[in-house]
Amino acid sequence: MTLMNFRTILRLLLCLCIGGSLAACQDSAPIQLGFVAGLSGRVADLGVAGRNGVQLAVEQRNAAGGIDGRLIDLIVRDDKQNPETAKRVVGELIRENVELIIGPMTSSMAMAVMPQLNASNSILLSPTVATTDLAAKDDNFLRVMSVTADYVAKSARYQYHKLGIRTVAALYDMDNRAYSESWLKEFRTAFAALGGRVVLAKSFRSGNDTVFQPLVQQLLAAKADSVLIISNAVDSALICQQVRKLVPEQRIAMAEWASTERFTELAGSTAEGVVVAQYIDRNDSTKRYQDFLMNYRARFKQEPGFAGLAGYDAALVALKAYSIRKPGESLKQAIIGRKSFQGGQQQLNIDRFGDADRRTFVTVVRDNHYVTLE
Repeated sequence: MTLMNFRTILRLLLCLCIGGSLAACQDSAPIQLGFVAGLSGRVADLGVAGRNGVQLAVEQRNAAGGIDGRLIDLIVRDDKQNPETAKRVVGELIRENVELIIGPMTSSMAMAVMPQLNASNSILLSPTVATTDLAAKDDNFLRVMSVTADYVAKSARYQYHKLGIRTVAALYDMDNRAYSESWLKEFRTAFAALGGRVVLAKSFRSGNDTVFQPLVQQLLAAKADSVLIISNAVDSALICQQVRKLVPEQRIAMAEWASTERFTELAGSTAEGVVVAQYIDRNDSTKRYQDFLMNYRARFKQEPGFAGLAGYDAALVALKAYSIRKPGESLKQAIIGRKSFQGGQQQLNIDRFGDADRRTFVTVVRDNHYVTLE
């Protein structure tokens, strides 16, 4: 064998070894999973609970060996409930080739980042975004939550038939208008179909300097059977306090956005009797849900609420998609192709547009706890 032939063979063997090592590294490299939500500010309770739910699912999967021997690396970003911040942090994840991003937790942030998501190879899988503006579209947005029309109709029916409500005065937050306007529109439609009427609707911008007393006075002056609040937990608690101060027996209903433990903590006794339709049965005694509840409490020393459960469910869907997808198949194709996923409490069905069909429950606050009515 000549020296030249020997060197050629040596180079080939070296390339094969390096190539094999690279392939082995790629096969064992962690799977990067993104998470984006408001982790600071007035909606932090929603984002933190959602992140915790995702983190719990990831930690459980990693403890079980990951996916095909690959651990999951959760990359968390705070969108600060600010559109420009959301665009920036989502852009960072896209540039890092994160294929699936769980989040955001509010509709306004989802609407802000969708143009850049649709121009990329990444997909957004939201735990809690419910706006109808993103429904029935073949885009890079998927969710584990029903659209507002589904649970708003249930709230309207309960208030009309069970509580005898015929007129409603509403107050809604324009800082999450993609959600709040969608919620109010769907409620008007469902309530009017029953024979009810929204007699007044006032908007506000959420902030530390927002004064609710004048707005509440206007709502109460309408003499409606019920006051409807469509806002985050902090603002909803402040509004409830103002309502109860002026008319203690006033009926109050609110959107599920506010139905975290932060609301009951801040509202205190003024939350008593508040009705809300939400996508968690807090009185569920099944082993699956009780195990989730026990593990979440043990890990984070707090209640998961609907946001913690929704974050956990989104992570379960994402991790399942990674484990079942076929060669050459995108995660979106894997999710839509499977259609049905087991969540922490119920079976989730996702249609060809990435929209979910999820059961909702009517609840009422009693002694600072959410109690499922139907």
